[in-house]
Amino acid sequence: MWLYLAGLVVLYHLLRWYRERQVVSHLQDKYVFITGCDSGFGNLLARQLDMRGMRVLAACLTEKGAEQLRNQTSGRLETVILDVTKTESISAATQWVKEHVGDRGLWGLVNNAGIYLSCGYLEWQKMEDCVSIVNVNLIGLIQMTLSMLPLVRSARGRVVNVSSVLGRLACFGGFYAVSKYGVEAFSDTLRREIGDFGVKVSIITPGAFRTGETNLKLSIEKMKQDWEETPAHIKAAYGQRLFDTFCSTAKERLANCSIDLNLVTDCMEHAVTSVHPRTRYIAGWDAHLFFIPLSYLPTALADYILHLYSPRPAHVV
Repeated sequence: MWLYLAGLVVLYHLLRWYRERQVVSHLQDKYVFITGCDSGFGNLLARQLDMRGMRVLAACLTEKGAEQLRNQTSGRLETVILDVTKTESISAATQWVKEHVGDRGLWGLVNNAGIYLSCGYLEWQKMEDCVSIVNVNLIGLIQMTLSMLPLVRSARGRVVNVSSVLGRLACFGGFYAVSKYGVEAFSDTLRREIGDFGVKVSIITPGAFRTGETNLKLSIEKMKQDWEETPAHIKAAYGQRLFDTFCSTAKERLANCSIDLNLVTDCMEHAVTSVHPRTRYIAGWDAHLFFIPLSYLPTALADYILHLYSPRPAHVV
């Protein structure tokens, strides 16, 4: 019996491997719009798809980022300045895309733009940080998708949303995790609603990746600033010792983040170019071996395991 079950498992994976190796035809005629292309995943993905011969429409936040990307790619790639937190900027970008794609529609929309800011505890952070993170990572993603959706639907194309393991297991990251849980919910809802139109929706779930030394340093400095500005009674409750421990742990954790961004962008590329893209892509060994398995455990057990590695507040030390 076990031999038959093993055979079925092997057959399933062979069929899955075969299906996922089928590539969409005429890639050179298909347009893909990517947000957040100044650096990191979006920048690398834009270059990868450009090398595949696709018509990449790359959205950057700054003209400097757009110019640098154009200098690294072919004449097929075109850029536009986009701030996903501004409705008028999204509308202008949508009109710009419409003029480029014409009747062919938009084959792929990759919602990659996102910010992290701080990895401190929720009580250490300001409400304006919450608003900033949610506006970029969730509200901006939703507005961008709904604005571009008619163009994607006309091409029977794909929507690729970048989430995070913190959207599956909110163990640190504060408001960032809140925004990524929203991305998961929106993506699932969209997939079930739009599937009958031939549009496929994929979620990219990366583990911890380092997209630049500047981002790492800014996150650490922001956490220190948040702590210094935290009300005295909250600082007393947590204690300086907890903060120092948390800060050193965060530095180590962020410094050890994977720098192999291709683990993520290869998933994005597959979601855009495969005939049969996956619903969900997991990227990074920490995601595969720790975060995702832990997210399937009973909540009480997951909480206990995470608590073992957490610093203690002042009143329980």
